[in-house]
Amino acid sequence: MTQRLILVRHGEAVSETVDPQRPLSDAGRQAVQRVATWVASAGLTADEAWHSGKLRAAQTAELIVDAMMPHPPLKAVSGLAPNDDIEPIADSLLDGPDRLMLVGHLPFLGRLVSRLVIGSADRPLADFAAGTLVLLDRIEERWVIRCVIPPDLLP
Repeated sequence: MTQRLILVRHGEAVSETVDPQRPLSDAGRQAVQRVATWVASAGLTADEAWHSGKLRAAQTAELIVDAMMPHPPLKAVSGLAPNDDIEPIADSLLDGPDRLMLVGHLPFLGRLVSRLVIGSADRPLADFAAGTLVLLDRIEERWVIRCVIPPDLLP
């Protein structure tokens, strides 16, 4: 079976001066909802969904998980913060679930995609605007990008 990884950058959040917890803004929630609707229409599923524990990532993950059938278990996982080392998560994918969704932040997600696909975290590969979904499949020992879905391209 092909291993699948769904990476999602959290939606746009309010500024820290408005709310130190930084929940999703109304526009961010709407954008993530468009991505969630696409996820449902594409029939994407996950065995597990992990988020960084930050409110904006948790809210993004909840919106997308609610669109998946069946709903995968959702949990906060350490190691997904913006500046965390990507290697522990990259290594955990080798023995991880067949279908996993990670909801996190930049620069972490961009570095992880580059590391998985081209072997170098320092060479930018995918653009992660707020709310963007990047779908990767692992075929044998190689990760490939299947699609990049930014919310501004969705109705």
